Amino acid sequence: MTGRGFGKTRCGAEETRRRAEGALAERIALVAPTAADARDVMVEGESGILACAPRWNRPVYEPSKRRLTWPNGVIATTYSADEPERLRGPQHDFAWCDEVAAWRYAEAWDMLMFGLRLGDNPQCAVTTTPKPKKLIRRLVKDQNCIVVRGSTYENRPNLAPAFFSQIVKVYEGTTLGKQELHGELLEDMPGALWSRDTIKRGSAPEYERIVVAIDPAVTSSAESDETGIVVAGRSGDYFYVLEDLSGRYSPKQWANIAVNAYFKHRADRIIGEVNNGGDMIENTIRQVSADVSYKEVRATRGKAIRAEPIAALYEQGRGLHITMFDQLEEQLCGWTIEADWSPDRLDALVWAATELMLGDDGYSDVLEVNL
Repeated sequence: MTGRGFGKTRCGAEETRRRAEGALAERIALVAPTAADARDVMVEGESGILACAPRWNRPVYEPSKRRLTWPNGVIATTYSADEPERLRGPQHDFAWCDEVAAWRYAEAWDMLMFGLRLGDNPQCAVTTTPKPKKLIRRLVKDQNCIVVRGSTYENRPNLAPAFFSQIVKVYEGTTLGKQELHGELLEDMPGALWSRDTIKRGSAPEYERIVVAIDPAVTSSAESDETGIVVAGRSGDYFYVLEDLSGRYSPKQWANIAVNAYFKHRADRIIGEVNNGGDMIENTIRQVSADVSYKEVRATRGKAIRAEPIAALYEQGRGLHITMFDQLEEQLCGWTIEADWSPDRLDALVWAATELMLGDDGYSDVLEVNL
């Protein structure tokens, strides 16, 4: 459980090799988030099994059969965690599971465990960047699980200098950096309205309404707050976050981004919080396009009060994200009323969801559902 670039894939490939070449296992499962990941990373990748195997003992790879066969007869089969049912039935005495934190279905792990029953001591090696998912937290606490930790920096001599100067530098010191660089398993912030368990993935075939919400920053310097820009849509009793376009922009930049998102998603309205910008927000948007529908909103209550009914929708399973929005979700799960920083992405999300799901008082739909 380590940071990016530590060498997790190489570790998994070498352990699989050791088991196969020493005949310590006869039937091996190679499980990745998708079939393409199993092929491109675990088998054919730069640090995959074929790259690590010596020429004199390299397994024969048959992509059509999803199979590697070593000269001594040991067989490894690739599986996609997106297809848990494929793991129902096959038996193994060793498994290498890659990026378990990115598996969409926890059922894939369960099905694998039911089939890990051959030999005297069936075992499993997991290589993953940590995310605070139930399965990861369960494994870390399991007394039968040995956890190896490490950071990106431990493999620095083998990584491109530009990776550290241009990528790592951006995330060092951030919550996301703790997870992705140092391999720390993040816990939910005490007092936060959202927890990572309440943030679910999903999409709808079509949306009844789509809005683009903007929480503009007062200034646009490098030290300024971000401008929150979130696109969300409603389908039935659910709302979906479609895009998080937030960032540090000049007024002209965020107006262009919001208007482009409006036309890209065929949105019904742009929502702008006017507490700080006033008429400037609409004027800036109109300079980009006069053909958008615009509505101004004004915060008359605190952030926590406005966010509470939206967080309640997430708890009811009615707020979903179509993909993982790292920085937005970091804000949702890391902001508390005592925080001394502005959650601009969170604010934009709250405005979008309020427009789509709640009545004028901001509570009526939630209370109706709870009743």
